[in-house]
Amino acid sequence: MEWILHNDEFIQEDELKISKEDRGYQFGDGIYEVIRVYSGELYTAKEHIDRFYASAEKVKIVVPYTKDVFHKLMYDLVEKNEINNGQVYVQITRGSYVRQHQFPADSSPVLVGYTKTVERPLELMRNGAHAKFIEDMRWLRCDIKSLNLLGNVLAKQEAYENGCYEAVLHRGEIITEGSSSNMYGIKDGVLYTHPATNLILDGITRKTILGLCEELGITVQETPMTKVQALKMDEFFMSSTTAEIIPLTEIDGFQIGNGARGPLTEKLQKAFEAKLNLGVEVQ
Repeated sequence: MEWILHNDEFIQEDELKISKEDRGYQFGDGIYEVIRVYSGELYTAKEHIDRFYASAEKVKIVVPYTKDVFHKLMYDLVEKNEINNGQVYVQITRGSYVRQHQFPADSSPVLVGYTKTVERPLELMRNGAHAKFIEDMRWLRCDIKSLNLLGNVLAKQEAYENGCYEAVLHRGEIITEGSSSNMYGIKDGVLYTHPATNLILDGITRKTILGLCEELGITVQETPMTKVQALKMDEFFMSSTTAEIIPLTEIDGFQIGNGARGPLTEKLQKAFEAKLNLGVEVQ
């Protein structure tokens, strides 16, 4: 039986009860995080926890624990569920109250966390995936990791129905990010990616990749990229906490570069893997 974190208590999954008037259920009034677990250890936990608290502050939810206590709760959850390679999902809502749009005066936030086993997507990392351009119809605060993901879900579903792994979202001609990932193009040895504005979620893996570029001497341009420019890139890839770095070899049926994982993408994958101390798995 799986252990679930409910506020600051660990309970069995069948004991979890959420009110029908929880504002996360009724309004999507909450925020969340996903933290990767490698060999039983929380990867970039500090960065994820900092972003969790930042998102909460932006929507005016007060997390009722210090960051150190929160970190310990995440660690204990992984340990209790004996997760080796996987992830922690955690969310906090504004709590339960009679349905009204304005914030209730006296509700208490509700925290829920759980784990699951997730293996590294090594085949996709080697062979790449196909993607589809889809108009970005989401709200204008994509920097907040909120529970309001219907726009992301619809984009991912459209990509899936068209035989694609991911949606490359764009506002007009400008590419923003993926439905659950950040996007990057490489041209003549320079990496291009959308700047960390309100139009994208500044991914933790994204930050790691930009740090690796600095270490490896790869020039980075954080500047908006058009759909036309994307299709002319030598290499194109996506990143996320669970996907790591996956090459996108085709977008809307157009081959990117030579249609295979590019050399700089592979170099970044191997540099990322080296930070995990898992041995060589990406070939």
